[in-house]
Amino acid sequence: MPTKFDGVIEAVRYASDGKILKVRAYERRGPTFSDHVLIERPALLERLKNGKTYVIGRRTEFLGSTFETGAKLILVGDFITTNPGANRDLLEAVPVF
Repeated sequence: MPTKFDGVIEAVRYASDGKILKVRAYERRGPTFSDHVLIERPALLERLKNGKTYVIGRRTEFLGSTFETGAKLILVGDFITTNPGANRDLLEAVPVF
């Protein structure tokens, strides 16, 4: 898992076709992180294509900008996933909201 990342994905919502509709995330704002924000699929794709690093994880309770992080998000074709062999959008171990 990367030690420096631009955002942490906390939850995901999938559309009926199985693609990611939106994610709930925290984004880096200088030395700290934002409150949770909702990022639509096109915006997330653009950020990943522009070289931003997002990981899955969750905020540690009572420790503002401290996170328990997991796998890094990657693009496989036009799929957003945490598994390099995926053939669809899939963020493993991320709760659905």
